[in-house]
Amino acid sequence: MERIELDNKTIFVTGAAGFIASNLCLRLLKEVKGARVVGLDNMNDYYDVSIKEYRLKQLEAAGGDWNLIKGDLSDKQTIDDIFSQYHPQIVVNLAAQAGVRYSITNPDAYLKSNLIGFYNILEACRYEERLEHLVYASSSSVYGSNKKVPYSTDDKVDNPVSLYAATKKSNELMAHAYSKLYNIPSTGLRFFTVYGPAGRPDMAYFGFTNKLVKGETIKIFNYGNCKRDFTYVDDIVEGVVRVMQGAPEKKTGEDGLPVPPYAVYNIGNSVPENLLDFVTILQEELIRAGVLPEDYDFEAHKELVAMQPGDVPVTYADTSPLERDYGFKPNTQLREGLRRFAEWYKEFYG
Repeated sequence: MERIELDNKTIFVTGAAGFIASNLCLRLLKEVKGARVVGLDNMNDYYDVSIKEYRLKQLEAAGGDWNLIKGDLSDKQTIDDIFSQYHPQIVVNLAAQAGVRYSITNPDAYLKSNLIGFYNILEACRYEERLEHLVYASSSSVYGSNKKVPYSTDDKVDNPVSLYAATKKSNELMAHAYSKLYNIPSTGLRFFTVYGPAGRPDMAYFGFTNKLVKGETIKIFNYGNCKRDFTYVDDIVEGVVRVMQGAPEKKTGEDGLPVPPYAVYNIGNSVPENLLDFVTILQEELIRAGVLPEDYDFEAHKELVAMQPGDVPVTYADTSPLERDYGFKPNTQLREGLRRFAEWYKEFYG
């Protein structure tokens, strides 16, 4: 593995107003000496834009060399202009159209952002002589309805159950081809159910909270028999920062051609939580933070329903390669993470 020093580097982060990317940029601005952080976001309204604006305000307040470009990943000219102006040494592609369910109703958005957008990044990296490492977001959804748990990056993942998952698997294949052809060091990260303060409102914990606050009923799928490997956002960011600093090594094969400097890792908590337990903890923390009243009748507001298309019964990350290569294992307890979310929710929505 090639060690990469982040100090004084130009780092390009896509999806910068997004949940994971904004937390990553904040961390880089606060902790990396002399880093120039260039962010790109199209500020779309897939969910409440005020949350994206809240994240951007935090970034502006952080100080440091911060440059935000409003533009679209799928616009090749925008990407080429950013590369020719800033010449990033490290690229972290976290922009994507997210969500399994939305991919069933709005497939176009996924092709545009996740395939064309990622292709534009790969093409720009191909011609960037200063590039040291491309890190990009994949997803635990690539495992589909894999029966073997925990999910290992050695498992075959050729049976996606949603278009979203198919686009993420395609990103890994495209990155592999570019790594092989142009010797681009690239690392894909399969994130497992990320949650935390100022997260995505389309995620279960956030959506449940919104409904409970309005006195609506929440639907718990697969009759509560789903298990999810919930991973707190700070753990995800820690993993990304460590991976940024270690690029797959460039080597030449016996045929004189590059051995692709390519890797994929899982980042997950490795503790699958039953959805019903998760909902109970969420409810307790929402009451504790004063988001819900002490006497909230929780039973009256929940409904157990069948599985829905595109969903899987369990997600469970094998993170031993991440521990081996980067000495890191996510470890934030679910209650601690949901407590921080509940406190943020109370503050943000009053």
